[in-house]
Amino acid sequence: MLKDITLGQFFPGDTVVHKLDPRIKLLLTFVYIAALFMAKSLLSYILMLTVLIAFVTLSKIKPSAALKGVRPIIIVILFTVILNIFMSDGTPLVELWGLTITREGLITAFFTALRLILLIIGTLMLTFTTSPMALTDGIEAMLNPLKKIKLPVHELAMMMSIALRFIPALIEETDKIMSAQKARGASFDTGGLIKRAKAILPLIIPLFISAIRRSDELATAMESRCYHGGEGRTRMKTLKTASRDRLALLFGAIVIAAVILLNRYVPIWT
Repeated sequence: MLKDITLGQFFPGDTVVHKLDPRIKLLLTFVYIAALFMAKSLLSYILMLTVLIAFVTLSKIKPSAALKGVRPIIIVILFTVILNIFMSDGTPLVELWGLTITREGLITAFFTALRLILLIIGTLMLTFTTSPMALTDGIEAMLNPLKKIKLPVHELAMMMSIALRFIPALIEETDKIMSAQKARGASFDTGGLIKRAKAILPLIIPLFISAIRRSDELATAMESRCYHGGEGRTRMKTLKTASRDRLALLFGAIVIAAVILLNRYVPIWT
């Protein structure tokens, strides 16, 4: 289960998606999320699904790696679907245990589940195709105007990047601790929910100690390389937009315009 969490992972590559400016990828991610929440009709969702498939194909990321990001929140998706099915008003279809399933509830549940899946995979594509350093530079460039109000933009960007990078490391460490405790007779997969929760408690202290140790090692490594914040720092690679970046932005504008037109002129379920 822990190995299914792919948040923060980076898959190196030489594709056109990997080569996009990190600032452009951040903007495209925001555009994608906005378009996804604006989508109302089936055709608009089909459009967003097509866009996502196109980006996954262009990035040469394995579909299985993208789908793994959905598995950890399957329970959340199912819970949301059940709530929408039984709690939405509309045309009654079936009545179960005193609760009524409506046509509108089924439609809303379907769209909600699809939206969550597309949202998770789409946002994961950002970290899949962007290295931690490039992502830090992109976030810092996007937040650069906030320097005028004396916000430590570089430090904020660095913290966000390190936090994302630490997620796979902590997941790997948790998996090692669980394997070590299983070898000593511990069980994490048997019993009820309360028993499983109690079985996880012994993982917290060693994981906490490991996180502190990794943080201390990282801080020492940064200090030994004379890191003292963003003031006066230069970059080995300066961010520059290319023609492919401008085409990507144009494509994003076309997608969000298409979603708006589909919402306006196409019925919800067609």
